[in-house]
Amino acid sequence: MSSVKKTILSIGLLALGLFSAGWLSDAQSTSAALPQKNIVYVAPIKGTIDLGLAPFVERVLAEAQANKAVAVILDINTFGGRVDAAVQIRDALLNSPVRSIAFIDKRAISAGALISLAAQTIVMAPGGTIGAAAPVQQGSPTGGDAKPASEKTVSYVRKEFRATAESRGRPLLIAEAMVDSDVVIPEVSEKGKLLTLTTEEALKLKVADLQAESIDSLLKSLGIHNPELRTLTPNWAEEVVRFLTHPVVSSLLISLAMLGIFLELRTPGFGIPGAIGITSLSLFMWGHWLVQLAGWEELLLALAGLSLLVLELFVIPGFGVAGIAGIIILLSALVLSTLGAGSHADFVMWAVARTGFSLVFAVILGALFLKFLPKLPMGRKLVLSTALQTSEGYISGPISDYAWLGCTGHAHSPLRPSGIADIQGRRVDVVSDGEFIDAGEPIRVIQVDGNRIVVQRDLSPHI
Repeated sequence: MSSVKKTILSIGLLALGLFSAGWLSDAQSTSAALPQKNIVYVAPIKGTIDLGLAPFVERVLAEAQANKAVAVILDINTFGGRVDAAVQIRDALLNSPVRSIAFIDKRAISAGALISLAAQTIVMAPGGTIGAAAPVQQGSPTGGDAKPASEKTVSYVRKEFRATAESRGRPLLIAEAMVDSDVVIPEVSEKGKLLTLTTEEALKLKVADLQAESIDSLLKSLGIHNPELRTLTPNWAEEVVRFLTHPVVSSLLISLAMLGIFLELRTPGFGIPGAIGITSLSLFMWGHWLVQLAGWEELLLALAGLSLLVLELFVIPGFGVAGIAGIIILLSALVLSTLGAGSHADFVMWAVARTGFSLVFAVILGALFLKFLPKLPMGRKLVLSTALQTSEGYISGPISDYAWLGCTGHAHSPLRPSGIADIQGRRVDVVSDGEFIDAGEPIRVIQVDGNRIVVQRDLSPHI
């Protein structure tokens, strides 16, 4: 290569190097000039506090930690809800390294007060309220007048509030007075009255840290500049879980499960009632599994109960020990799956009453189905009519002697295991020896016991 070419190439490389250095310097200075975004997550806590809300808050905290957010704001406006759901959210907030801010706009009552106390910072909007957290027990599984909880439950919830306030450095007696009307604080709360604080009172008593009209003003007051707000809402799966674990919906699922099982026991053979029952039971257990109320123990109990019922349906004719044991075990699994926030007497009694109510409702509805379904046009296609007249050749079975023993015929209806058979030109009530026999199949009488004729499939050759 000539010296001229080498000189030109050297000049070109030098120019390229100077350009690159200048471009990188400009890019770095531009990047440094841009203010850094402070990621802030916002999670709305609105309406009723239920079990499906806890997984949502846990997801928000985990996502905020993963993205190195500077804070998570809980936008709270609630009259309360389930104690066990509030306890789960409280634990998640206390265990999270992300800074948590409770923005009370406009109220944090009952379970909402516990969630607010678990946050590192409490900010209240003007005219806000916090407190009134006495636990109550609903009057019936579908609602009704609330009843005061027992002293044991009040003591438990009071200590949860105290421990939460202690962990965040807030007044302990103030937190207890929100739960127990017997707690007296001079010039603050009187005996026999629950404590509820306004925004001004909460600021004065060091329960709240700041007052702000909006989230934007809250961020300015806390010195969080150039925020990047990321507002999350429950996804479809969390909404489904909230729906399935709603007290009314879950009670309805229990009733449908029991109704399907009841009808299946009364009409042996797996069909539509059994499918509805198993589907309802699966939805109930799945929803309570996701919110950590049902564990492996409850799932195994439910599976054991179903196994015994299947054994009763397909192996052991009639309804006996296996069926009764299966129902008891299944009900036990359902009761345990509805328990939350400990095993205090009020929670246990509520779970038992709720499950019992659903069972009684299912039995009553099942009895009405069995009585009126055969009379409906659709029911006539599904249910075998048993009203056969003597003029049609039907007799109930004159079985005072053993005239029928050894006689052959065919099944007039499916025998599952009972039904109607044509024997010697007459229609009689019979029961199979345990196996299911389809209509039209040949049968033989193998036993006569009082007014009970027992038959089996006739496997002898026919011409």
